Amino acid sequence: MTVIESDVRLAERLATEAGEILLALQKSSGLTGKDLGKAGDEQANAYLMRKLRAARPDDAILSEEEKDNGERCSVRRAWIVDPLDGTREYGEGRTDWAVHVALAIDGVATVGAVALPALGLTLTSGSPKPLEPAGDPLRMLVSRTRPAREAVAVAETMGATLVPMGSAGAKAMAVVRGQADIYLHTGGQYEWDNCAPIAVAQAAGLHVSRVDGSPLVYNCADPYLPDLLICRMELAAQVLELVKALPPA
Repeated sequence: MTVIESDVRLAERLATEAGEILLALQKSSGLTGKDLGKAGDEQANAYLMRKLRAARPDDAILSEEEKDNGERCSVRRAWIVDPLDGTREYGEGRTDWAVHVALAIDGVATVGAVALPALGLTLTSGSPKPLEPAGDPLRMLVSRTRPAREAVAVAETMGATLVPMGSAGAKAMAVVRGQADIYLHTGGQYEWDNCAPIAVAQAAGLHVSRVDGSPLVYNCADPYLPDLLICRMELAAQVLELVKALPPA
C-alpha cells in the first residue's frame, strides 16, 4: 500500500466514524437545533483531532473548530477537516450534511473523504464512481437559504433547473453521484468547506476550479476561498464564460 492509499483509508475511516458519532448524538442526546449542532461540532472535532494527531503526528491540521496556527503553512502535508459541514441541516434532522476529512500536499487537495452519514455513504478520492449522464434539463445546485446571484443567472441562461441543498459537501457529492450537474458557488467559503469535496470530485473526473478558472490552493495563511466551480467537464468552458460575462453586482 502506498502512502497516499494509506492516507485515503485513514480519511475514509475517520470521516465515517465521526459521522457515526454524530448520528448517535442525534438519536440519544435529546438536543435539537443549534444546541444539537454545537454539541455535534464539538464531539466530532474532538474525535478527529485525537485520531489525526495520533495517526499523523508530523502533519499539520486545519479544522473549522480549532484555533488556527499559522505555523501549518510551512508544512507540506496539512489535514483540512470540517467535523460537521451543514450544522443547520444536522440540527434540523435533514440528510444534507457531511463530514469532511482531506489532506492537502503542497497546497493541492490530494486526499479526500466526504461522509454523508444520514445516507450511509462515504465517498473518497480513492474510489471514484463512473459519472452518470447529464440531466435534461441540466441541474444547478444552490444554497437553500442564499442562492448566489451568479448561479441563478448562469442557470437561467443554460436552462438549468435550480436544486436547493444544504452543506457544501452534500452539494459537491450530489454532482459526483449524478444527482446534479453544476455546483457554482460565489458566496465565500473556507478551505475546510471544500478541500475534501474538491479532492473527491476531481478524482471522479469532474472539473474543479475557482470561478475564473484558476486552481484552488489550500493550506494558505488566509483559509478564505471566495468561490468555486464543480461541474461536468463538458460544461466547464461554458459556465466559466457565462460567469465572466456577468455584469458586476
